[in-house]
Amino acid sequence: MAEPPSRSHGRVAVRPTLRPRDLMAPPELAGAWTAQVITLFPEAFPGTLGLSLTGRALTEGLWSLRTIQLRDHGIGRHRNVDDTPAGGGAGMVIRPDVMAAALREAKAAAPDLPVVYLSPRGRPLTQGLARRLAQGPGVTLICGRFEGVDQRVLDAFDVTEISIGDYVLTGGEIAAQVLIDATVRLIPRVLGNQESLAEESFSHGLLEHPQYTKPAEWEGRRIPDVLLSGNHAAISRWRNDEAERLTKERRPDLWRAYRDGMDPNRRTQLSGASDQSRNHREHDEDQSR
Repeated sequence: MAEPPSRSHGRVAVRPTLRPRDLMAPPELAGAWTAQVITLFPEAFPGTLGLSLTGRALTEGLWSLRTIQLRDHGIGRHRNVDDTPAGGGAGMVIRPDVMAAALREAKAAAPDLPVVYLSPRGRPLTQGLARRLAQGPGVTLICGRFEGVDQRVLDAFDVTEISIGDYVLTGGEIAAQVLIDATVRLIPRVLGNQESLAEESFSHGLLEHPQYTKPAEWEGRRIPDVLLSGNHAAISRWRNDEAERLTKERRPDLWRAYRDGMDPNRRTQLSGASDQSRNHREHDEDQSR
């Protein structure tokens, strides 16, 4: 995005402050990865996505962000979007006709984007899943509220459900930002140093090794001598050994998959999906979206 022209006051040039909506309308590059977000709170975006590397990439048009206000498709003078659960129970459920109208708006703007609903009962978000999303044209995200979304509209639009963890949030906006951040950073040119992607956690099925920087000694704690040795082969071995040690200790599910030599294309399992799926089935009844 080109910077707005400055206004000169005497000798001081003052540039207007960029507002969130300015960040959401960059000069898009052809084929830029696109995130569409259906939400009751469009003011929540870009949020932290407008900062740092993702924010810079947004202003440069490396990816684009568009929000769809669910309330605009509400019913009646009060634009109601929800109603009581069929069969009784606490809370409210987003109506299928309201969500369908918002999804049709999203499809009209970007017909090729897959639709994802952020839900505790969904498949876990993993590095492998984020990588596959980054390789596509983008995604349309549904941010749930209340007790969730009528199942019929999820079925009708072939919506994929994705979870960022085994807990419940008040709404899907934060979860949507997590998914977008995890995905956008994998788009070429977003990170200044693409080589760092190869070394971070989950890139090879292991957690990342510990990191250190200057000073060499801090409050009696020294950087491991091998990292200061200049012996690159020894450093590489140390980092791999530490990655294996941490993975064994902290994520035995990842370690089992790594040890068994799982095909990298099937690494959706590496986040503990096999273990978590049982939990999702057992607790679906108690979790709201």
